[in-house]
Amino acid sequence: MNEPTITGSTKQSVHPTRFGFLLLPNYTMISLASAVEPLRMANQLSGRILYSWFLITEDGEAVAASDGIRVLPDGSMDAALPLDVLIVVGGIDVDQSYSRRQIEWLRFVDQRGVQLGGICTGALVLAHAQLLDGRECSVHWESMVLLQESHPKVQCNSRLFTVQGNRITCTGGTAPLDMMLNIIGKAHGKALAHSISEMFILDRIRDQTDNQRIQPRYSLSVAPPKLVEATTLMEANLEEPLALLELTDLVGLSLRQMERLFKNNLDCSPSRYYLLLRLYRARRLLKQTSLPIVEISASCGFVSRPHFSKCYSNHMGLSPRQERAQITANKEGSPSRSEDIKLEYQD
Repeated sequence: MNEPTITGSTKQSVHPTRFGFLLLPNYTMISLASAVEPLRMANQLSGRILYSWFLITEDGEAVAASDGIRVLPDGSMDAALPLDVLIVVGGIDVDQSYSRRQIEWLRFVDQRGVQLGGICTGALVLAHAQLLDGRECSVHWESMVLLQESHPKVQCNSRLFTVQGNRITCTGGTAPLDMMLNIIGKAHGKALAHSISEMFILDRIRDQTDNQRIQPRYSLSVAPPKLVEATTLMEANLEEPLALLELTDLVGLSLRQMERLFKNNLDCSPSRYYLLLRLYRARRLLKQTSLPIVEISASCGFVSRPHFSKCYSNHMGLSPRQERAQITANKEGSPSRSEDIKLEYQD
């Protein structure tokens, strides 16, 4: 397919902007592709080499993405070419995916004046290296609690991406596509960014004002406004839950009206819905942090650990302690994709 070239550029680069992508074990493939493909298309449509990119791992060996696919990197950290931007690409089990050597290398790169970024859970690694202290950052919503609990000096927001000075952070998924299109648009003109978005069949380019997680008023689609208001209040008050009568007063409904509203639209009572919100938050904390169970219990609004354990067991089918033990066992015994394939053919 022959595409027209976009020659109108707001800036003429002396050399291509050089991006490095540090791939951590279990990084998310969709996040990497969403970051790299706009750079490729910018070169293709402009008819010039505006960007170059290099895939980097700690030792130059391939690491598996979260889907098991291994991509051959261009080199190791030691062999990394001079870079303008370095982005850490994270994924699942990020607390087990980086080394002390990588932390030191990120600090070294920062001292060299390279712009640093993190995609998906990559921001957590930058935070651990104390490279986000006092700054705003965007991280995948599932890891926001972990970042806030472990790095209180970092100002975590809910935006798709954040560009602040020499730091760029992004939530992951397809959001890096929007982030890169915004970066390309500022450097080489909105016309080029728009043409890239058309090639990727995007209906629009999202910006920093867009939030990453679908708010209740959108996820509940055509739900009654009072239901959206009630669920939003619940989500905002998980650590210190509102009493049901207090909630009805804030929303302006009677208790019977509130119960009917939830039953007709969510097929459950307000109390059950509120409890499940708190339990799912607890589950994320159990999976993503090493916080003591008693602290998780308190942060999710339970009056005691026994009460928390009973509620968790009743709704999740196992106790909080069993949940955490299961997660540890899965990390230690999880086979690679190649091992899965071998086992399949051996059966």
